[in-house]
Amino acid sequence: MKRWLIAALLGLGIVGAAQAAIDTYQFANDGERERFHELTKELRCPKCQNQDIADSNAPIAADLRKEIFRMLGEGKDNQQIIDFMVDRYGDFVRYNPALTGKTALLWFGPAGLLLGGMVIIAVIVRRRRAQRSDSPNTLSAEERQRLDQLLDKNHP
Repeated sequence: MKRWLIAALLGLGIVGAAQAAIDTYQFANDGERERFHELTKELRCPKCQNQDIADSNAPIAADLRKEIFRMLGEGKDNQQIIDFMVDRYGDFVRYNPALTGKTALLWFGPAGLLLGGMVIIAVIVRRRRAQRSDSPNTLSAEERQRLDQLLDKNHP
C-alpha cells in the first residue's frame, strides 16, 4: 500500500514539475508572438553553454522570457530589448554579437588561428625541402668506391 502511495505522489510530482516548465503567454496579436519567438531564439541562456532561452529549462531563462514578454507588452522594439539584455548580461547573451572592438576576436579569431596554422605548416614544409636539397642523394667519390667494393665482394 505504501509503495502505491509513494509511486502516486512521485508521479504527480513529476507531472506537476513538467507542467510548471511550460510558459503560457497571452499575446495581443500574432506579430507580437512572432517577435517573442524570434527574440527568445536569438538570445542565449546565461547559465547554459549553448542553448537559447526559448529551449532552456534553467530558471534564469524562464525569467528572461518573462522579461521579454513584459518589455513587448510595454511596446519596446526588438533592438531596445536586445540592448537591455546585452547591458545586463554582456555580449555573451547574443548568438551573433555585433562587430565591435570587444567582439573582433570572436569574429576573426578562428580565421586567424586557421591562417596562422597554415603559415606554420608552410614554413615547416619549406624547411624540410631545403634540408633535403642541402644533402643531395649523390655519393661522393669515396662512398662510390666503397660501394663498388662491397658489391663486387657480394657477387663473384
